[in-house]
Amino acid sequence: MKTSMTAAAACLLVMLGADGGGAVRAAEVIIYANQGAASGIADLSAAYEKATGIKVVIVRAAGAAFMQKINNNEPGDVVTGFMPDGMEDLVKRGKAVEGTVVEFARAGNGVAVKEGARKWDISTSEGFKRAMLEANSIMHSGAGTGPFNTRMFQKLGIYDQIKPKIKISENRLVADYVAKGEVEIGIQQTNVIQPFPGTVYLGPLPPDLIEYGRFGAAVLTVSKNREGAQALIKFMVDPANHALIRKSAMEPPAK
Repeated sequence: MKTSMTAAAACLLVMLGADGGGAVRAAEVIIYANQGAASGIADLSAAYEKATGIKVVIVRAAGAAFMQKINNNEPGDVVTGFMPDGMEDLVKRGKAVEGTVVEFARAGNGVAVKEGARKWDISTSEGFKRAMLEANSIMHSGAGTGPFNTRMFQKLGIYDQIKPKIKISENRLVADYVAKGEVEIGIQQTNVIQPFPGTVYLGPLPPDLIEYGRFGAAVLTVSKNREGAQALIKFMVDPANHALIRKSAMEPPAK
């Protein structure tokens, strides 16, 4: 792993163009990280900085605030988002450079409860179904991987039964509601719902129920450092760096 990352870094330095004294022309790369991909981007960016010496500035935002920055053409080099719809929309609207979109990570949903509360065994579909039926309240988000939950509940044949106790989070992380005792069980993307103070992460959804959200990266049209942007994206999708994605509670793209 270390050897692979070193080799990749050397290749990236050549791409970015070092002068005779070894200084790289690009001082920094700016990447926009939406909430769903922020943890993976943080670990990948830190490793990229260490490997190349190039500073990565992470602009974090969620929902409408994220899109407002992109729509206002604020300075930046790389944009990340949900695939395929989110990234395709950015290309169609001229916000991302066509042909630069690549998938770098994916993530499914996980479950959390308040610290000290009952800990259901959700490792099987039957166990998860029992937890949903017995819980007094359930919450998930309304965007990203949130809508996957409706399909899952329908697949289990319990949607109509539990619908009255399902709540949708608004402008707060699901885990925040759970920690404050406002809901009994929270479901959100594995890398977003945990870790969170005051909660216990029960684990990801069972393999036969989990559905993955896919995350892509692309060069921003407004980028003044397209070579630097492409180099960072190349690092993000390099299989040698998949361990960094797993470290952040996300997974590499499916083969």
